[in-house]
Amino acid sequence: MTPSPRLLITIDYESWFAPSRRYDFLPPETRFRLDNETSRHALDPILGIFGGSKTTFYLVGEMVGWYPELPDKIFKAGHEVGFHCHIHRRLDDVKEIEKDLNASAEWIQRYNARGYRAPMINTVEEAYPLLAKHNFLYSSSQYAPAGAAVRKANVWEVPVSTLPLLKFPAELIAPRHMNLKLVARGEFPYGSSFTVGLFRKLVYKIIERDFKAGKSPVIFLHPYEIFTPKGYPQNFMVDMLHHPLLFPFTYNKSNFLKDLLKNFPTSTMQDYVKDL
Repeated sequence: MTPSPRLLITIDYESWFAPSRRYDFLPPETRFRLDNETSRHALDPILGIFGGSKTTFYLVGEMVGWYPELPDKIFKAGHEVGFHCHIHRRLDDVKEIEKDLNASAEWIQRYNARGYRAPMINTVEEAYPLLAKHNFLYSSSQYAPAGAAVRKANVWEVPVSTLPLLKFPAELIAPRHMNLKLVARGEFPYGSSFTVGLFRKLVYKIIERDFKAGKSPVIFLHPYEIFTPKGYPQNFMVDMLHHPLLFPFTYNKSNFLKDLLKNFPTSTMQDYVKDL
């Protein structure tokens, strides 16, 4: 079955420092102090922007520990609560993935989170049997052309969208993350908030084109790109000086989000997967 076209806007709900790897292995209490309640304060304004439009929020598990009201507010507003990871870091070892899943198992079960997105949109094939074991319905942890969806170990993979400039990939084998190899294969990863930061008008036109072709583009944004935290991006300046490619993550994309919501129908990822 081909679902009716819709725009699958998703929110990877993580703290402002998550794009930089130097915070990954700090003590949890240090990350909590660095967040300084910015993630708590961002949610209500973001929910206000969405209004009656539905989306999926992929939550970082340790933030649910910091602010237990986050999943409850999202759920009561009619949105989908998904899982992004327990601690935001690169996860490509099966033992670490299972450890991460177990760390957030209690609230995942409480809110019936059935959707998974690996941090940095980077996973491995061995993750899919683990996701099935933990009762996930789908993952969105690869990059691939809009409309591509495959079953892996009884779990749907619904990728973040790319525009294939050369040819449609023959198969979707993880990892398929955002790197030079992906671009060299002729795929433009327009579903990434990084790309939105650099090519906002172009991304909008591609979304419009794919939607008219009956496809359902998948894109993601972050809370700090919609509701700018106090002292941001100044607090992120050292990271950007060392890694200039982090700059696009600091651009405010709230007006872009409002334009999308005004002009395209949306749904949660889980509702889309149920129509597959």
